[in-house]
Amino acid sequence: MRRSMLVVTVGLVVGIPAFAGASTWDVDSAHSSAEFAVRHLMVSTVRGTLGKVTGTLNLDEQDVTKSSVEATVDATTIDTREPKRDGHLKSPDFFDVAKYPTITFKSKKVTVAADKKYQVTGDLTLHGVTKEVVLDVEGSPVGFKDPMGNVKLGGVAHTKLNRQDFGIKWNKALDGGGVVVGDDVDVTIDVELIKK
Repeated sequence: MRRSMLVVTVGLVVGIPAFAGASTWDVDSAHSSAEFAVRHLMVSTVRGTLGKVTGTLNLDEQDVTKSSVEATVDATTIDTREPKRDGHLKSPDFFDVAKYPTITFKSKKVTVAADKKYQVTGDLTLHGVTKEVVLDVEGSPVGFKDPMGNVKLGGVAHTKLNRQDFGIKWNKALDGGGVVVGDDVDVTIDVELIKK
């Protein structure tokens, strides 16, 4: 599903020049998530999570556009709160997680869109297909210390994907017109990062 990719849009936080110089940040998987939404039967929206998010942000505080991010989502744990549907999504009809267990994102370019807003362009690999996608990212302006003394950053990324572009083509036509599953997939990635 298209926004899955998610992946990994850890780059959301790319726009946070909180500390001088370059720094490395790891995704805090316990406080990050990649979620998707897709139309079902032309009348409702099914939402789910794609799985555990891991990754690294290399942040250049002097020039955010020189920053980079790589992220991975574990597609084997996709969850829509309906076991039968989850099993179908993991099957060869959709994600085929036995063959393609992960979704990856590797940034190629970061641009400043507005105050605290960025666009992160990169390669998303999903279902064995790699396509360039753009993540619209909004990040917190400064790093901060959590109660445990760790330095954190956070942000959220959005994108829209067409699952057909990634070879996920299963569908069925409805008698009255339309299809069971929409092609457009909205992806939202909430990410919390911890400074190395």
